Amino acid sequence: MPRFSVIVPAYMVQAYLAECLDSVLSQSYPDLELIAVDDYSPDACGTIIDEYAARDARVKPVHLAENQGLGRARNAGAERASGDYLLFLDSDDTLTPDALGAIADRLKETGEPDVLVYDYARTYWDGRTVRNQLAAQLAQEGPAPFRLEDRPGLLRVLMVAWNKAYRREFVTEHGFTFPPGYYEDAPWTFPVLMTAESIATLDRVCVYYRQRRQGSILGTVSRRHFDLFEQYDRVFAYIAERPELAQWRAELFRRMVDHCAVVYTRRDRLPRGSHGEFLRRSRAHYRRYRVPGTRVPLRHALVRFGLHRTFRALRLASAVRRRALKSAGELARALRSGVLRLHYLIQLRLPLHPDRAVFTASWGSCDQGALVEAFHRHAPRIRTAWIARPEQQHAVPPGPRRLRPGTAAYWTALARSRYLIGATGFDRRLRKRPRQLFVRTHPGTPLGHLGLDLQERPAAARNTDFEELLHDVDRWDYVVSGNRHSTLTWERVFPGRYTTLEYGLPRNDVFQRATSAEVARLRESLGVPEGTVAILYAPTYRDHRRTQRPLLDLERILRRLGPRFMVLARAHPGCPGSPGPGARIVDVSGHPSVESLCLASDALLTDYAPLMFDYVNLDRPVVVHTEDWEAYEAARGTYFDLRDFPPGAVARSEDELIDIFTTGHWRGSRSAQLRAAFRERFCPYDDGRAAERVVRHVVLGEPAGVPEIVPLAERKPVPSAASARARTPLATVPQPSGPLPVTESR
Repeated sequence: MPRFSVIVPAYMVQAYLAECLDSVLSQSYPDLELIAVDDYSPDACGTIIDEYAARDARVKPVHLAENQGLGRARNAGAERASGDYLLFLDSDDTLTPDALGAIADRLKETGEPDVLVYDYARTYWDGRTVRNQLAAQLAQEGPAPFRLEDRPGLLRVLMVAWNKAYRREFVTEHGFTFPPGYYEDAPWTFPVLMTAESIATLDRVCVYYRQRRQGSILGTVSRRHFDLFEQYDRVFAYIAERPELAQWRAELFRRMVDHCAVVYTRRDRLPRGSHGEFLRRSRAHYRRYRVPGTRVPLRHALVRFGLHRTFRALRLASAVRRRALKSAGELARALRSGVLRLHYLIQLRLPLHPDRAVFTASWGSCDQGALVEAFHRHAPRIRTAWIARPEQQHAVPPGPRRLRPGTAAYWTALARSRYLIGATGFDRRLRKRPRQLFVRTHPGTPLGHLGLDLQERPAAARNTDFEELLHDVDRWDYVVSGNRHSTLTWERVFPGRYTTLEYGLPRNDVFQRATSAEVARLRESLGVPEGTVAILYAPTYRDHRRTQRPLLDLERILRRLGPRFMVLARAHPGCPGSPGPGARIVDVSGHPSVESLCLASDALLTDYAPLMFDYVNLDRPVVVHTEDWEAYEAARGTYFDLRDFPPGAVARSEDELIDIFTTGHWRGSRSAQLRAAFRERFCPYDDGRAAERVVRHVVLGEPAGVPEIVPLAERKPVPSAASARARTPLATVPQPSGPLPVTESR
């Protein structure tokens, strides 16, 4: 007897069926049977099912003699099931990796409940993935299992059969079956939840719910949507036969009215000319099943009073209003743009403010914050301001004035500030004045191709305007560089007349000045328990992938590593969503300071992110995951082979990555040697004074005055976060030697 019977009915889904079946058969938990039901599909679904059955004995094919619909196809699969638990999966959806293992663990933890409800995420044809908005209802806090009256909010979760696991004996005992017609999930889901003596939840995405661009059943215009009324008749008939369930009538009534309103207002469901009839039947059901004294929300007025003509008039009026507002908005924006342009031209004719500096905010790791602090310390007469969009405000440190792009104050600052500092290009309409100074800070040491090197890399260039890029380069006066590799790269891919300041990266100054007490506070703020090894996971953007789902299953990795480890997961800004939070996974994608995340962690796990060049300053372990190196190198191009010169242990697969951590190689002597060589090559000037040197050179006109470079072997490493229990200051790295080069580009 298998643990799970996964039932997959198939009809007209030949393009998606193989992916669905593969997602079940490739699960890390193999104790299952897959019952694939061919609902007399006229396409190749039946052939595909037979091919899978021939290859894998766990697949049980079922071929129906005629098309019976989704509900009866599920019944046919359930009749042949022999597993402890039944799972239903639509044939265009998929199970997430390791979903069955997580479900099995939760069933065992909660004492084999009648029903386990798990989470899902919608996946769109354009690559977006959006988690269920009511995921909070599946929280695992509190006693489990429980009954529905303990967690009535579960009735508000999407009423489908495929986000639950059902104990087969419970289903058989109560004779639950799916009725024919559309919306067959309602008379299954509601009775099952109300009847179950024990329910548990799993706060984990186990199903990817595909949102098909075209062809889904509920997105088809048909009179079959009138089946909704019969399905709710079945729900209320079930309650009427069981007086002990009468307490749920009011909540089910509200759910029914909401459902009717959704079907009525969606443009892709009811045939033309049938809306009035649908609303009249909705009104009849409203009167039939309403519980006296039940408070109903205002949105139910559409169904309660059958306001068909009123609704159509309001929809028409709303469309007219939207068009009018759009036209008025376009006129207002054009007028405002003209006024601001005139304002900027006037400001260009007024004198520069020699005591003003403007910084542009950027995501994550940035040098500007350290430079602002250095301005305040070494050039206090300079007044600083930040240019930041509303979504960037949380990343801007308190103190300096904040300027919102597109405002009059913004254009005034661009026209009259002497110093303009940023990692991103300023407004293309900006006119550089003769005595203005532009200081460019790049996003880090380059591994992947940038600038003009992207001309032969269309996937990575993503419609870059190279003429506009060079126009921006011509405005630069200084470029901050952390090492000779960066200097040579910048001057070739961003050719211009600027001066390169090879002084180290200002953003890394904090690594040499932070104390153990500060590290402890950071770890506490992120929820890192004492004695836990915190791994900072920071993957980069992949130009060769349309969707940016992480290559690593973090939950599986943590289960293999044990409770001593946790992950601080930081998604790339170009990747929607997060790397997937779990029990010991903290999503830190929105954290304003990546430097703080580095200080709070004990090791870095990355692939090709520039963050590795900064992280080695902490002399803490770095593990590099290079599973798709060939694809990344082909799409983006790289300046050296990271596998030949890595900052630590290299994993070429997820299993190899797990072995590196479980065997201790991630922090072994070989990893330390690789890290030391990497740091010596790319971090020779990161001594805690890079920002000071930049300010002294650009603002004060003073020589850098750099001390001697001390060999890496003689430097004192910065203690790891896990060993910062003595609460002593972190050791600083001795400073580089020589006079530090100031490179003029040719």
